[in-house]
Amino acid sequence: MIGANGCKLQSGEIMEIRETHLIDRKHEHHAKEVIFLFTPLCGTCKLAEKMLQIALKSGITAPIRKLNINFAPTVRDSWQITSVPCLVLLRGGKPVKLEYRIQSVGYLYEMLKRFMNED
Repeated sequence: MIGANGCKLQSGEIMEIRETHLIDRKHEHHAKEVIFLFTPLCGTCKLAEKMLQIALKSGITAPIRKLNINFAPTVRDSWQITSVPCLVLLRGGKPVKLEYRIQSVGYLYEMLKRFMNED
């Protein structure tokens, strides 16, 4: 898979997208996906991303992408994002849950597993 910067992604890495990509593909209506909102200088965001990568390597099948909130004012405002890091669980392209508590790999694994198994 190729990331936003044109580099090949390694296993467990999370592809970065741009706000325009997220907005332009609204008509695609993916069943379920997860958007990880972050800022590059946020230490907690870096830790949360590492935990997400471990959860992915542990068998989570959720499509996870990351978005730099500094360059996503439309998404930030329409989804009413109050802080980062934030995991946005999407169903049919619409947010169904905003998760600000990124407690542990186990917590992320179980939350994402439940989300992917829901009808």
